[in-house]
Amino acid sequence: MSQAPQLQREKRGPRVKLGGSVLALLQLQNRRQIRTRLSSLSSNGGLLQLDKPLDEGIVVEVLFHVGATTVRSHAEMLFPMWATKGCLQPFRFKDLDDGIRASLEDDLNSLLNISPNTPADEPGLP
Repeated sequence: MSQAPQLQREKRGPRVKLGGSVLALLQLQNRRQIRTRLSSLSSNGGLLQLDKPLDEGIVVEVLFHVGATTVRSHAEMLFPMWATKGCLQPFRFKDLDDGIRASLEDDLNSLLNISPNTPADEPGLP
């Protein structure tokens, strides 16, 4: 049996449901900007609340601020899911600096009120 799912699970960082409380700015390759909100976030990517979905596979620049961390990184848009109002579209960071990723993980852990040594997928966590 392949170990890929098991390895992927170990790399999974804490995920925080933000419910749209964090604003984000997307810049498309044609320099058009879209203001949106983050529905959830992890150190590997997140979920955006959009009025209209973006094409799957395009790369955008995403900018937002969480805790003490400001993230400005390229992100790949994944397959959108339709919601009651608009859509939810996941994204994956493409070139997030290791220092920013570590800072983001610390801020997400603070939001979850867990210690950095606690596994993110522990039962009972949101």
